[in-house]
Amino acid sequence: MTRNRWIIFVIIAVGILLLMIISSGNSGIDVSNVNVNAVQAGTNQNGNIPDHVLGKAGSKVTLIEYGDFQCPPCGNIYPVVKSISQQYKNQLQFVFRNFPISDLHPNAKAAAASAEAAGLQGKYWQMHDKLYETQNDWSSLSASDRTNFFDGQAKALGLDMKKFDADMSATNVTQKINFDIAVGNKASVSATPTFFLNGKKLDSSAYDTESNFKNTINAELKKAGIPLP
Repeated sequence: MTRNRWIIFVIIAVGILLLMIISSGNSGIDVSNVNVNAVQAGTNQNGNIPDHVLGKAGSKVTLIEYGDFQCPPCGNIYPVVKSISQQYKNQLQFVFRNFPISDLHPNAKAAAASAEAAGLQGKYWQMHDKLYETQNDWSSLSASDRTNFFDGQAKALGLDMKKFDADMSATNVTQKINFDIAVGNKASVSATPTFFLNGKKLDSSAYDTESNFKNTINAELKKAGIPLP
């Protein structure tokens, strides 16, 4: 194979890989009329499961994360996000949206389903936290073992296990995850974690440390006339 043909082959191969990753998040849901920067109410499109919000609902400052529960960088920044969401609970609203990249993280979508299933029993954020705090324990498990693991987490939260297991594969839960993915695609999300602050996509330097993240948020709060915590 000549050098030029080899270069063309590599370019085509990389293109196919990127297409596979992008298409894995292509749910086929029409979100052309969705304002990706607004907190989403429950609709038929998202299985009547609204955005999950922490903090001051209706705040003029909204922080949105597109995350993958199996993604190591998401797991690494989770403690910072949790700390900030607690410190700023009276100033901003934090929204987490699912963006599992299944080609890279085969257990990510099931993890997202377990969080959504827990949410149907009022324990979304508790499961969200458990998934990140135990990420290393379940990331490499087989399909059957991960199911057992998520069941164990659900039992620890005191959930109705019959309902939890049914909801894990329920149509509305699948719709919610696919809706989040479609919204993320519309917002040009290509990696996780990705953060938007009042509609502006943040560069990684804006949140690479807790101090930088807080400075970024503080600047937006000042713009909105909201006193700092």
